[in-house]
Amino acid sequence: MSLDPQTSQLIRLALEEDHAFQDVSTLWTIPEAHRAKALLIPRAEGVLCGGPLFAEAFRLLDPSLVVNVFIEDGGTLAPNVPVAEVVGAARGILSAERVALNLVGRFSGIATLTRRYVEAVAGTGARICDTRKTTPLWRGWEKIAVRMGGGTNHRANLEEMVLLKDNHVALAGGAGKSLLAVKERNSRGIPVEIEVDTLEQLREALEIGVERVLLDNMSFEQLRKAVGMTAGRAILEASGGVTLETVRAIAETGVDLISIGALTHSAPAFDFSLEVGGMRLARGKIL
Repeated sequence: MSLDPQTSQLIRLALEEDHAFQDVSTLWTIPEAHRAKALLIPRAEGVLCGGPLFAEAFRLLDPSLVVNVFIEDGGTLAPNVPVAEVVGAARGILSAERVALNLVGRFSGIATLTRRYVEAVAGTGARICDTRKTTPLWRGWEKIAVRMGGGTNHRANLEEMVLLKDNHVALAGGAGKSLLAVKERNSRGIPVEIEVDTLEQLREALEIGVERVLLDNMSFEQLRKAVGMTAGRAILEASGGVTLETVRAIAETGVDLISIGALTHSAPAFDFSLEVGGMRLARGKIL
């Protein structure tokens, strides 16, 4: 997978932030000619995401390094089964190690957490989706990670879709006024969603006509009533305080989407290690 120039630049900036090209610990202790082989080892079950980023970190630091990733993003990780190898100059491997691990750990963590939510609602028809609660400049890859875990992406940016949140509605003078204002200006026909936190607001939105409705912090009973009221006239998205313990019950109310900010803002980094060893020649000498 080839990376876009912006992503490569972000990885380069991460290496520069770490002063990886001036790694005194490595430069002062490891001979320039020393070669090594490193294996990327997962310590738990999970979902891989960020393999190309892992490889790019090493290649940017030392283009002579050879990186092989054994499985594609979205593939299953098994404990202690290597998923990638890096071969070449030991200095380059050691100096890029932390940035490479940070990247693959971050995005595999998101993919793995997403998979847990997706599995929790299996068979209900509800889809798990993300939000815009993402790391600045890394939103694209965080949303890729959600897809790798089996989730669905919500809007990528503020231009892609109209989402009238509670503050829009309040400042515009109500749900009805805000929706009518959008209808008058939406010449491009972009998707429209409105956030409601009461069944009365939902009724008003449905009477005017809207494609999607975000049901904010509603109880299970309110969600069931909202599904009945809507009767398929709009896509219903449940949001607010969703956890692995509650997501199944939310899905069973009949909503179409469940959006979870925690997928990207609270996913724990996946536990990888990079095991490095010297390369042994046929005659037994370690380089």
